[in-house]
Amino acid sequence: MSASSSEHDHSPARADLHDATGWIALGVAILVGSLTMDRLQSQNINPYTVPGLLPGLLGAAMILLGSVLALRSWRRGALHEARVPATPEQRAQRVRIAVILVLCIGYAAGLVGHGLPFWVASALFVATTILVLQRMNPDPQERVLTAKTWAQAIVVGLCAAIAIQLVFQELFLVRLP
Repeated sequence: MSASSSEHDHSPARADLHDATGWIALGVAILVGSLTMDRLQSQNINPYTVPGLLPGLLGAAMILLGSVLALRSWRRGALHEARVPATPEQRAQRVRIAVILVLCIGYAAGLVGHGLPFWVASALFVATTILVLQRMNPDPQERVLTAKTWAQAIVVGLCAAIAIQLVFQELFLVRLP
C-alpha cells in the first residue's frame, strides 16, 4: 500500500458521506440566505459590492466541495459499508457538538438583536461557551469550575467581545446591533 493510499483511507467512506451531506446542506442554506438578501438597488450599489455576494460565493463553494467529497466517498463504497457502532468517545464528542450547536443557535437567534448590545451578548456567549466546555471536559480535574476559571472565562469573553465590536465597527465599518 502506498503512502497516499493509506492517507486516503484514514476516514471511513460513510463518515465522509455524512460530512459531505452536512457541508452541502450548510452551503445550500447560506446560498439561499444570500440570494434572499436585499440588493439595495434603490441606493445604486455597485453589483460587485452587494450584500450577500461573498456569502453566496462561499455557499456555492461549500456545495461544490461537499459534492466532491460525496462523490469521493460514494466511489469508496460508502453505501456498502457496514455501520460501525459509536465508541463512548465518539458519543461524548457528538454530545459536545450538539451542545455547541445549541449555544451558537441560542446566541444567533436569542441574544443578538433582541435588546442586548452586541458586545454584551458576545461576551455572555464566549464566557458561557468556555464554562460549558470546561464542565464537559473528559478529565475530572479539569471539570471543576473554580473562581479562577470563572474569572478567566469572563475576561476572555469581555476581551473577545470588545475586539469583535472594534474590528467590525472601526475596521469593516459594519454597524452591529
